[in-house]
Amino acid sequence: MPRGIALTGGMTLPPNNTSGSSNVHEARSILGKRLRELRLSSGQSGRQLAESLSWPPSKVSKLENGRQTPTDDDLRGWTAATDSLDETEALLASLHTLEVQHAEWQRILRTGLRPHQQELVSWDQKTRLFRAFEATVIPGLLQTPEYARARFAEGIRRFKLPNDINEAVAGRVQRQDTLYRPDKRFHFVLTEAALRFRLCAPDVMLGQLDRLISLSQLPNVRLGIVGFETQYATSPWHGFWLYDNDRVLIETLSAELDLRQPQEIELYGSAFEQLAAVASYGRSARAIINRVMEDLAPDSAEDGA
Repeated sequence: MPRGIALTGGMTLPPNNTSGSSNVHEARSILGKRLRELRLSSGQSGRQLAESLSWPPSKVSKLENGRQTPTDDDLRGWTAATDSLDETEALLASLHTLEVQHAEWQRILRTGLRPHQQELVSWDQKTRLFRAFEATVIPGLLQTPEYARARFAEGIRRFKLPNDINEAVAGRVQRQDTLYRPDKRFHFVLTEAALRFRLCAPDVMLGQLDRLISLSQLPNVRLGIVGFETQYATSPWHGFWLYDNDRVLIETLSAELDLRQPQEIELYGSAFEQLAAVASYGRSARAIINRVMEDLAPDSAEDGA
């Protein structure tokens, strides 16, 4: 997980989002329309098809209208019952593309937090340029173990996951070794809000902010902070990660969106450049972080007392 909680961030998407979640809904609707075509070609009503498959009648309607995602077995049963077995492989390919694009956290994390960390290692290895924007959390590759533990604990509570938090923290820390590889470049842009949100104890946050200052001085890491007083050129709707020009990863509360269409990558690449253009870097960025640390220090002292 590149960023936020036990997942990666937990962001909300904009109501007018033209990619990501809307594309997922469109893909599910297209699949449903194809299923309806096969049923109609077979001359069956929805009730007749449901009875032949021992399904409740409502399931056929939900699948055809894109309100429910079918399983592999659902599609195999559908093509068998509509005498369209030659369509099975194409339908399965469409389904699996949808599953890659929109993966629900409950399914991704059903075996625990650490396995998903390990899945991201392959992308870390092949990616040369990492670009990340976060509005509310510190990116995973920049997190201290204590901050990461707080994020993972949130995910465990939210999704009632197996508690492998120690292994997950160790996995995240191990993945951070990639920051020290000279063949990789990192460009992080954070809002000042991400530095101030109380998502962990004050002393943990102070340690996290101090680490940000240290990492900002690595030769292959560029850290930008968008201060509260900044005039935005584009709205900071939600966090996202760009892996080279191959993939965009976005978190919602319920799922991870994995976008690979060229137009989507171009859209998010443009948004990142606009957000990066208004960020402060170097001494100016560290000044913002130090200001936040000064504001937080009294609370840390009280917490320690």
